[in-house]
Amino acid sequence: MKNPLILASGSKIRTELLSSAGITHSVHVARIDEDSVRGALEAEQAKPRDVADTLAELKARKISQKNPGAFVLGCDQILQIDDRILSKPETIEQAKEQLTFLSGKKHMLLSAAVLYQDGEPKWRHIGMVRLYMRELSDGFIDDYLGRNWPSVADSVGAYKLEEEGVRLFTRIEGDHFNVLGLPLIEFINHLTLIGELAS
Repeated sequence: MKNPLILASGSKIRTELLSSAGITHSVHVARIDEDSVRGALEAEQAKPRDVADTLAELKARKISQKNPGAFVLGCDQILQIDDRILSKPETIEQAKEQLTFLSGKKHMLLSAAVLYQDGEPKWRHIGMVRLYMRELSDGFIDDYLGRNWPSVADSVGAYKLEEEGVRLFTRIEGDHFNVLGLPLIEFINHLTLIGELAS
């Protein structure tokens, strides 16, 4: 990177993805009231992709305003099933409710990324993945959460595909990086296009 890059997210997997791709960056977590913003947008019947995009932009803007010249990447991931949005489970009981609800159904993960510089948006992208969950018995869900809670507490849908959560699915359509919460290929393409990364 020719200019500093800041990731406005505390997600360990996102910073690992950037580091593994050889993209130097620092991490400044943006503190915003995501629940209030999401609730207000849902009350206005905003589309799930717009919710994800707005949250990613708010994070990028907040950190960008404090770091002139730097590129700031804000990200957010939304789980959409029908017209409903699921948030990260706060308790193991909520995790069980989510997995029971998702069992045997198709849902989508929307991974939004917005790049800011000097308080202005420079690039944005929303990656979409379709996931087909197998039928899960109550006993399986209990055993799965017994092994994987609280690790899955910071993941929408109460699963991590990079861990045992891959066993929950029969089919996945889309880019694996979007499942992990970062449209990495598209981001790299943009950085290369604007000359921030060598090609």
